[in-house]
Amino acid sequence: MEKKNDKKTDVKKAYYSGSPRLGTGGPSKLRLAFNKGITYFLVIAAGLLFYFALLRLDILSGAAGKIFHVLKPVVYGCVIAYLLNPVVRKVDQFLVPKLQTRIQLEGKAEKISRAVGILIVLILMILLVITLLNLLIPELYSSIRNLVFTLPSQMNDIVSRLSSITLEDSTISVFMKTVLEEGTEMLQNWLRTELLPKTNEIMTNLTEGVFNVFSEIFNALIGIIVSVYILFSKELFARQCKKMIYAFLEPKKANMVLHLATKSDEVFGGFIIGKIIDSAIIGVLCFLGLTILKMPYVVLVSVIVGVTNVIPFFGPYIGAIPSAILIMLDDPIKGLYFILFILLLQQFDGNILGPKILGNSTGLSAFWVIVSILLGGGLFGFVGMVMGVPTFALLYYIVDLIMNNRLERKKLPVSSSNYDPLSFVDDEGKFHRVDACEKQERKPAANESKGE
Repeated sequence: MEKKNDKKTDVKKAYYSGSPRLGTGGPSKLRLAFNKGITYFLVIAAGLLFYFALLRLDILSGAAGKIFHVLKPVVYGCVIAYLLNPVVRKVDQFLVPKLQTRIQLEGKAEKISRAVGILIVLILMILLVITLLNLLIPELYSSIRNLVFTLPSQMNDIVSRLSSITLEDSTISVFMKTVLEEGTEMLQNWLRTELLPKTNEIMTNLTEGVFNVFSEIFNALIGIIVSVYILFSKELFARQCKKMIYAFLEPKKANMVLHLATKSDEVFGGFIIGKIIDSAIIGVLCFLGLTILKMPYVVLVSVIVGVTNVIPFFGPYIGAIPSAILIMLDDPIKGLYFILFILLLQQFDGNILGPKILGNSTGLSAFWVIVSILLGGGLFGFVGMVMGVPTFALLYYIVDLIMNNRLERKKLPVSSSNYDPLSFVDDEGKFHRVDACEKQERKPAANESKGE
């Protein structure tokens, strides 16, 4: 009897241990009606929520900004991990095959290679930051100090030179003297009425700025720690995201989302990393060129040119204009030489260096590059100017993908070269292309019909 009871218990355990399948029967009419009512309710509720969200848009944006401020170290960590990932991947490709021949435990070689790769990129990043700070901070300090001390005397020299121009009773001399007198009076009034009363406000803003700088440095340090965890577990995060996409979307839509994610990584990764390398090389070349030409403010100008070169198209001009003004205040002739040097440097970057490093990573024409920079800069400032090009390139790719898909469904050609003035689609939806010879043959026939 005990053995029979044990067998029954085992059968029950085996039956209940497997998870039952839900929804095997078809939906009833009551359930269909209930689902329809729930759909109507959710649509109305979503409309009301959207309406109240528009009314409370300031509160929601403030809450979103606060959440972003709290999670800023995580955002920094993701950005740092994304930038360091190519180096870690190269280390894995080199070390893993060699370690697998010596280490038999499964997964041990990958873990050791990953730890070595992360350690290498962290050491390289720290050495790079320390080297740049040791090179830049003393030179920048001396350049800014010299600029602060010499700028007033340079301005006075310019004013004295303009004042010494005497053309007796000429209209130009009277006009110049009047402009100088009024300009000096306006500057003195501005110093008395605007600058001095706002000294406390300026000092408060300066203190807040220093505090914000240290806060951002602290967030960046935490971001480095976060990036280590992300780099160690990047495959796990990728699998979890892929699992979630397939769980909540249909297979066709899920595959489209994964394809766009892969394309985004290709566009953003190729553009950002390539642009950073390109700008670093341009900054070094600018430093060497200015040193050979014995220009003033060499380090300061090289940093400005290198940083602004990250911005496509407009970046070189944004960095060159204030740099040229600084050098012209010291020596106008050297300022002209600097403008010529920057023009040659940017021609080298735009025609030789940039295409070699970046290639055609965005696939955008010059017109769309300008549009994306203006739109991104107008909406999001410096970050928008840098990220506007790859973002617009991705949106352009999505629109082009949708367009091509619709054309393929209509059995029309996809290439834009087919849609010239000699091509058309008839009322039945068939594509036709009229050759030049056929067009010439049709003209006399049309003239004959008119004569008849």
